[in-house]
Amino acid sequence: MNLLKPILAITFSIFLCIGVACAQDRQVEWHPELTDDWTPVTDSVITTGAFLEPPSDAIVLFDGTDLSHWQAAPGYFPSMEGVPGYLEIIQQEHGPAPWKVEDGVMTVVPGSGNIMTKQGFGDMHLHVEWKTPSVIEGDGQGRGNSGVFLMGLYEIQVLDSWQNPTYSNGQAGSIYKQKAPMVNASRPPGEWQSYDIFFEAPYFDDDGNLIKAAYVTVLHNGVLIHHRERLQGPTVYIGLSHYEPHPRKLPIGLQDHGDYVSFRNIWVREL
Repeated sequence: MNLLKPILAITFSIFLCIGVACAQDRQVEWHPELTDDWTPVTDSVITTGAFLEPPSDAIVLFDGTDLSHWQAAPGYFPSMEGVPGYLEIIQQEHGPAPWKVEDGVMTVVPGSGNIMTKQGFGDMHLHVEWKTPSVIEGDGQGRGNSGVFLMGLYEIQVLDSWQNPTYSNGQAGSIYKQKAPMVNASRPPGEWQSYDIFFEAPYFDDDGNLIKAAYVTVLHNGVLIHHRERLQGPTVYIGLSHYEPHPRKLPIGLQDHGDYVSFRNIWVREL
């Protein structure tokens, strides 16, 4: 029994030395700088500007002065299967945007029709600020209704959803008729609200087969309401959506749904 203690002590010392040696080997083999990535994030520094100002690398689509980046758009941005030749129609020129610009704000002229950008976009970060009328008229879908159409096909709903019950996948911030927002982040009518939309466009192969669906992440007034949500296809009002092949870049659309919805400070960063 007396011999056991020296043997155990020697054995422990051997394992301790091995452990220290291994640790020393690891310290020699691995250094913190081996995992440092010094690749520049961008070729130039991007400045974010003051409140309400777009970042320096953004494409400003509306700065409050005019609608030079916009044009009239056909119909109500129906699904591609709803109107024959819709893709050809949306890529044509349709004349000046008919909405009103006053005091740095653009406002829907009810009945004048939708508008869309002259430039097409695919993967993007889109920032839009909007407000519904301060005087409440109507309810449900008939109260402060408009929409932001990504590529003219995929709608993020604009609606006065302050104490205004409607179907959940049609309320403000919803991926219209596909997915309700995680929370209702709406402000009262007449107050400015914001969307930051991070959109991943779908991709099709040369035969028109879908190889990557569209995904969207949305912040409503700074609150996350969609986190990389997979889109089922273009927005449809009736029935289930499905994908049809289309170009990688198409215009952004804003909807005239018959209400005096206003917009300001619209910009996009291509991703």
